[in-house]
Amino acid sequence: MSWWGKVVGGAFGFMLGGPLGALLGGVLGHQFDRGLNLQKQLGGPSRPGEQERVQMAFFTALFSTMGYVAKADGRVSEDEIAMARGVMHQMRLDEQQKRAAIELFNQGKQPDFDLDAVLEQFRQETRRRRTLLQMFLEVLTHAAYADGVMHPREQNVLRHIAQRLGFSAAQFEQLLGMVQAQRQFHQQHTGAGAGRGPSGRPTADQLKQAYELLGVSEEASDAEIKKAYRRQMNQHHPDKLVSRGMPEEMIKMANEKAQEIKEAHELIKKSRES
Repeated sequence: MSWWGKVVGGAFGFMLGGPLGALLGGVLGHQFDRGLNLQKQLGGPSRPGEQERVQMAFFTALFSTMGYVAKADGRVSEDEIAMARGVMHQMRLDEQQKRAAIELFNQGKQPDFDLDAVLEQFRQETRRRRTLLQMFLEVLTHAAYADGVMHPREQNVLRHIAQRLGFSAAQFEQLLGMVQAQRQFHQQHTGAGAGRGPSGRPTADQLKQAYELLGVSEEASDAEIKKAYRRQMNQHHPDKLVSRGMPEEMIKMANEKAQEIKEAHELIKKSRES
């Protein structure tokens, strides 16, 4: 049974405790309480596996924090709501999961949402696994760009989130640049004539985005590019992310990111071979 099935079945949902447990309990409501009563009748709770516990924490923290970030500029735009729904679609959530994600998003918009407490527990639950924390921050950053621009207040909130998760200011700025490049790279590589200029060769802008997506400069050596590519693939490899606690529903999203990293690497390799 998946982590979600166990939570809904009351197998261990309340074991999470803390602000994340309170958020999830508020979403599941009566069904959640019924699960707790059933556990008491059966002699107490069964403890979750570590991976399932992290998956539950990731899901709960992601959608509630996404709501908080969307509200940071004073209002939640239709684009931001569409972005949240887009993440749900990419994760192929069923109707029950979608309702939970939407409710978590709405809880994150509330004035009494305790962002720092949620982030602190999330960081502890993930045991500070860097790859998971970075994926979390990347999804939030994409969400902040949902309407095409990032409001200064949203950027300040993301910078605060990054700091609370253990990222330095320089690391956050690098991630911000990588997300911008990824968005532009994705847009250019999914349209007509994707990835090539009039001559059939990649344009200067496309190459620039490919380098930024890998997190290296255009002056980087072949060895540095290869190292950066391997590092990015390791950070975004779907199987590795799931094994470390990313919800299995996010496999499609991770696959798409990994594919774009491969395409960027291939683009750079071909430009250097010619």
